[in-house]
Amino acid sequence: MNELDAAGIIDPDLRTSYAECKRLNSLHGKTYYLATLLLPPAKRPFVHALYGFARYADEIVDDLNSTLTDEEKAVELSTWGNQVLADIKSGVSHDHIGRALVDTVNRFKIPVAHFEAFMKSMTMDLTVSEYQSFDDLMEYVYGSASVIGLQMVPILGASSPDAYVAAEKLGTAFQLANFIRDVGEDLDRGRIYLPIQELTAHGVTHEMLEERTLTPQIKAALQEQIARVRRLQKEAAPGIKLLSPESQACIEAASELYCGIVDEVEKIDYQIFEKRAKTSTWRRIKVALPALLRARAAR
Repeated sequence: MNELDAAGIIDPDLRTSYAECKRLNSLHGKTYYLATLLLPPAKRPFVHALYGFARYADEIVDDLNSTLTDEEKAVELSTWGNQVLADIKSGVSHDHIGRALVDTVNRFKIPVAHFEAFMKSMTMDLTVSEYQSFDDLMEYVYGSASVIGLQMVPILGASSPDAYVAAEKLGTAFQLANFIRDVGEDLDRGRIYLPIQELTAHGVTHEMLEERTLTPQIKAALQEQIARVRRLQKEAAPGIKLLSPESQACIEAASELYCGIVDEVEKIDYQIFEKRAKTSTWRRIKVALPALLRARAAR
């Protein structure tokens, strides 16, 4: 059955909006999209809507091909974001992404505060280039990633409020894994997402990062960051069992594939400036096939 039909989405304009969110998901979030396919068809459009909102905002901020200045991007982000936030509060949207998002928020009663926090972090990307402490970084990570886990829980279904704690930790782990992989790309954007105090403790300087040559100091700093990702992943694991049975395989697969980025960093011997650590097609298949069997059995 078509996903939109399974989800009871009938309105033509709404279907177009959900289809656009799915397109963004399939185009830009290949691992995320693969994991989404493990959900029952009736749940998938709503996950696509969350992704579509986040990706559209992220594209305004991070499009390296854009000719806009940071100030112009800030205006565009604020104009679009404030309108969508207002739409969430009013319960109606005419935006090509906002329609699907507002419908999803209405159906699952997702707090608007999660989306306000996300927009705050996207704005920080245009004004903040580095974070001194891990606590400073977590203010950004909460809005850019942790809240996405919190947004997901009502759609996935949960048997206990503790599922939200786990979702927040897993969302954080996903983001931190991306930071480790993307140090070079983030430098291109003028940003450093590894806490400066922790880098300094290992003897890593700005100049050392800008040289983009792996040193023992940078390797040690990356190892500390990787240990944190794995610790958060381990702490979040029991919470996955608190989700609805038909949703667990999806999040288990996402956890293994997203947090698995740090395994790939180790496999390339931390040479993050020379290679992009990415999950191989074989590993995706190896994770996805058993997860698909579990997902189908749970339905």
